[in-house]
This record gives sequence, structure tokens and C-alpha cells, in this order.
Amino acid sequence: MKEAKQKHVPTDIHYSKEKRLLTITFDTGETFEYTAEYLRVFSPSAEVRGHAPGQEKLQVGKEDVAIQHIEVVGNYAVSIHFDDNHNSGIYSWEWLFDLGTNQEAHWADYLRRLKEAGHERQAH
Repeated sequence: MKEAKQKHVPTDIHYSKEKRLLTITFDTGETFEYTAEYLRVFSPSAEVRGHAPGQEKLQVGKEDVAIQHIEVVGNYAVSIHFDDNHNSGIYSWEWLFDLGTNQEAHWADYLRRLKEAGHERQAH
């Protein structure tokens, strides 16, 4: 049986602790920057996304979160350990590529959901 070739594989991953910024370059040549906060609020974990549509849990107060360490999972993903003890999400290359290419829309949706829930993001 022939294995399917993965799309959008990272060629470089770098985390700046000072800036709390993860930079990933993909084999497409595209490079994306992700804040630790952005990655935390869009964690693919069941704790954040729920087990079914409509069970998502809005993440509030994650402005100061940082990444403690990143572990490669096989050849398809990374596990990100945050300093708020969240570490259960497996970030596939496809999910990270989606978060990069659709960052503006994802972030706008997050800010809208925060506002609708009566929360305000603390700008830094």
C-alpha cells in the first residue's frame, strides 16, 4: 500500500522566548509567525475544541501565556507545552499551516467570540 505524501511540511521551526513567537517555514516557502497566545487559544485539544461541534470552550486570559517547550510527534505534528500547564493538544502540520494561512480570520473570530461572551482581551 502506497503512503500518501503529506502536504505542508515544516522545513524550519524556531521559538523566540523573548517575543513569545513561534516561526515556522513550510516546504511551500511560506513562513508564518504565531504568538504563544494565538497557539494556546487555538489548541487542537479536546479541552479547547470539545469532543463535538458546539462543545468548544472559549479560552480567556491567555495574553501572557508562554511556550515552555515543543516536542516533535512522529513526522506529522508537534506537542506544545505552555506555562499554564496546558499540553494536551497535538498540532499537526496541516493545523499549523491552516492557523498560519487563516490567521487574520481566526483571530478576528476569536476576538468576536470574546466580545460576545462579555470578555475583553488585555492588550499588552
